[in-house]
Amino acid sequence: MIEPLTDGLAHRVLAHLGLARAKPSVTYLGHLVAAYGQRVPWESVSRIARRAYCLPGGGCPRWPEIFWEEALSLGTGGTCFESNLAFFSLLRALGFEGYLTINNMSESIGCHTACVVEWGGEQWLADAGYPVYAPLRIDPLGETQASSPWMDYSLTPAGPDEYIVTQSPHARPYAFTLINKPVSIARYRAATLDDYGEQGLFLSRIIVLRASPGHVQRFDSSQETNAVEVFEGGQKREEALGDDPAAALSARFGVNLRVLREAFAALRG
Repeated sequence: MIEPLTDGLAHRVLAHLGLARAKPSVTYLGHLVAAYGQRVPWESVSRIARRAYCLPGGGCPRWPEIFWEEALSLGTGGTCFESNLAFFSLLRALGFEGYLTINNMSESIGCHTACVVEWGGEQWLADAGYPVYAPLRIDPLGETQASSPWMDYSLTPAGPDEYIVTQSPHARPYAFTLINKPVSIARYRAATLDDYGEQGLFLSRIIVLRASPGHVQRFDSSQETNAVEVFEGGQKREEALGDDPAAALSARFGVNLRVLREAFAALRG
């Protein structure tokens, strides 16, 4: 069983998201998913910085309480393993039920996680770790769709307990393959720990992504353009960061400057 956040921390997180507490519903779930995407960045910065000094044998992962305390104080977020566990812990505190899944991206097996919320006899994909900006109803009998201000989505059955998630407008419409099977918290925590190991994802590139009204911004250090990509109305433009990319990213995304500098320094070795 995944432990919910304490009432006090959940209250502070809701304030950070700009939402009031409400009874569980699909509509409220949609508000939570959309608010998360705008206030909590998808980023690898905090993982890279933490890995540089964390203790071996289980000391790296930022479990939900740490994740949310740092989100509140440092403006950080995370990648899917930590983000979805933290988001699901918030959902549990708000009265939602469901489970966590570990999913695939093409030939990459077990590389992406997602939450599944059970409500009113139906199941809903609620993925803070991609992120997917709107809940998607899971229907084994046919395709479902959802829209958000930033992206439209579809979820299509592809086999027993398997669904293809696609997004548009996007240069790569395929997002991931949902494996709609609950995973135990022990397995999930072990996978999260492994993601800080030698085969962990996004530990060698700084990525920061966040939605804002009307557009999505993304920085990826592997592109070596020293620019942020801005996606708006199906179009992309680049905006240069200048001579101090860490400071520019901090100002743009709200991520703590010290954490950004630590991450850049860790990549330089």
